[in-house]
Amino acid sequence: MSNSELVRIAPEVEAALAEGRAVVALETAAVTHGLPREPMAAPPRYALDPATPHEVRAVFAADCPANLALGRALAAAVRAEGAVPATVGMLRGKLVIGLDDDELRELAEMREVHKVAARDAALVAARGGSGGTTVAGTLLACGLAHARGVPAPIRIFATGGIGGVHRGFAERPDISADLVALRETPTLVVSAGAKSILDLPATVELLDTLGVPLVGLRTPYFPRFLAEGSPALRVNATAADEHEAAAMFAAHRAFLPTRGMLLCVPPPAEYALAAESMESAIAEGLAEAARRGVTGPEVTPVLLSAVARASAGMSLDTNLAVLIQNARVAARVAHAFVARGAH
Repeated sequence: MSNSELVRIAPEVEAALAEGRAVVALETAAVTHGLPREPMAAPPRYALDPATPHEVRAVFAADCPANLALGRALAAAVRAEGAVPATVGMLRGKLVIGLDDDELRELAEMREVHKVAARDAALVAARGGSGGTTVAGTLLACGLAHARGVPAPIRIFATGGIGGVHRGFAERPDISADLVALRETPTLVVSAGAKSILDLPATVELLDTLGVPLVGLRTPYFPRFLAEGSPALRVNATAADEHEAAAMFAAHRAFLPTRGMLLCVPPPAEYALAAESMESAIAEGLAEAARRGVTGPEVTPVLLSAVARASAGMSLDTNLAVLIQNARVAARVAHAFVARGAH
């Protein structure tokens, strides 16, 4: 069975790559598993901000389920910055690189849907399944675009927060596949650091061990997804703007052409949650999980619920602001990267 039977690249994405234009990969796990499948009671604050591109604000003006609105808003954010979005998802046994709007809607409405990491792609495809791709699954797609013979593969990918080392690792080893995928895929991943429910010091340390450079965009700190970073969590270098970030990635490609890099973008200051209240909520969530005997992957929903309660529901607003901001930043970096003639 060949790649062409299991992987499909949208003509728009393939043409943009072949012509050396800016392309940004987008994941879909947040669409299939991260957000509610019902319309939001009110548009998120970020969508009401006049500084937000009109194309993005228009998405949330419609009566649309939150998860589908997110997928559309991310693509709109990339287009608003003049780049081509490559939304990745598994649809009926094919890994699609560049879902169109009808395909995105179909994926968002599915009930029997998988969360597709790189490990899962073949298993889901073999059974004709569908699913949203994680960071690791989307990085796989970036590499497969190159495998299809596209002259310039997808080098820039925008997400919210990467996975990492889970809390309680000493008792139950649990490390996200995202970290190894970052090392093994020559792609710049634009994210707001890692999810704050993780063991962030251990995550930063492991990324250092794996040799993944951490670059902060206008910050010396590793962000905590919905909250800003702190002096206890430092990146390896700070980029003054998207152009310098692209220059750093181009130089990184010259020295370590098979490895990825992480561009860390703090959440917009006006939407960031207070780190102290988040840590308090996470502690309460861990205590609740212990009382209920919840372990392993089932702990994550408990922690997320605790954070949502502590933030009075504002965590969803911040989540959307982070994702959309990162898509816009990634598009600007992609433009600067291709302008340098980098590959």
